[in-house]
Amino acid sequence: MELSFNQNPPEIEEHIAELMRLTGVHHPRLIREMIVAALKAGHEIDYLADLKLMRTTMKEMRFTNKVFGPYRSRRKVTIFGSARTGTDEPIYQKCVTFSRLLAEQGYMVITGGGGGIMQAGNEGAGPGNSFAVNIRLPFEQDTNPFSSDPDKVIVYQYFFNRKVAFLKEAQAVALFPGGFGTLDEAMETLTLVQTGKNAPIPLILIDDDSGDYWEKWLDFIKSALLKKGLISGEDFSLFTITRDPAEAVRVIDDFYRVYHSGRYVGDTLVLRLNKQLDPSHLQVLSSEFGEILAPGSRFRLSGPLPKEEDQPDLLHLPRLAFEFNRRNFGFLIAFIRRLNSF
Repeated sequence: MELSFNQNPPEIEEHIAELMRLTGVHHPRLIREMIVAALKAGHEIDYLADLKLMRTTMKEMRFTNKVFGPYRSRRKVTIFGSARTGTDEPIYQKCVTFSRLLAEQGYMVITGGGGGIMQAGNEGAGPGNSFAVNIRLPFEQDTNPFSSDPDKVIVYQYFFNRKVAFLKEAQAVALFPGGFGTLDEAMETLTLVQTGKNAPIPLILIDDDSGDYWEKWLDFIKSALLKKGLISGEDFSLFTITRDPAEAVRVIDDFYRVYHSGRYVGDTLVLRLNKQLDPSHLQVLSSEFGEILAPGSRFRLSGPLPKEEDQPDLLHLPRLAFEFNRRNFGFLIAFIRRLNSF
């Protein structure tokens, strides 16, 4: 039987509706589409490995939302870095200090749950303020002893599900020196923010006291990417390099001083704010950042738009709305920093 996301034979729709009624679900229209998608997959796909991947992905994403859901109102910082960093190394202690400062400021921490820098992140924040987002590997990846709260531990089968959790749940990302995995997370985060596939967030690269890692990485970025025109100058707004954990925390705090969060409603970018702006602020933003506007658009103060009713906890916040050109994401982050100066 050919199934459709729009309308199926009455007996199919009746069974789906009855199943949802018996189990009790939120947002039944969305749940119906998910059920139909599963049925369509079972009807169309006979390759078992593909079905197993789809099944596990769904189960892992469901559990991710269950674990993080109770803490939706608290900002979180994902910490990346080497699993091989020893507890006696200065960079380990620097990460402990950083994550402790975050917890003192009310943030929660997300790590990969393993040893090294991941363990330092969980140690500094403590089990009550941190999550362990682990992965099944044949080596290096037992959950560290500071991830002792089982309600804040997830062990993934697939790296891509784990990567979604790292960024979906975080309002900032901090990267300490690490190997291929750390560089992968750094470049992926940069790519997603640069292309607008992830909301603007602070990306902090925390170096050792010698500046022997991220500062050398920056030299490479300048000489091999910028010089050859492979990136733009505005892309340097996407990240901050520091050796000071206290400064790293200040960068995150400052990013959310006025700016709260953002989303698109159709072609309109809506920035939710922690305080109302004055009309004079719009004049300053227009003169300094007019190039990020789509043709014919302007910056305007706004209340919540009707389609934002799906996030009722944010409806009380004032808004700044405009049609963004969806191209200059480095300038967009610079714009948010300017916004935070008011």
